[in-house]
Amino acid sequence: MDLLKELKEKAGLTNEQALKTFEILKEYVSGKVPVFLAGTVEKWFNDIEKRAGQAEDKKEDDFLEH
Repeated sequence: MDLLKELKEKAGLTNEQALKTFEILKEYVSGKVPVFLAGTVEKWFNDIEKRAGQAEDKKEDDFLEH
């Protein structure tokens, strides 16, 4: 399950709140990991963002959502 989806479902956040929370988590975790892991963490967060964007695109293309 996507992190953004979990934030919305489990914490009751709006999409905007979930995105802001995600950005805060990204900055926090990136600042806490050793330098040699920074690239891996950045890739992980980028993959989450990419999947979230694809999910929103699919939703917009879904005729049942309109």
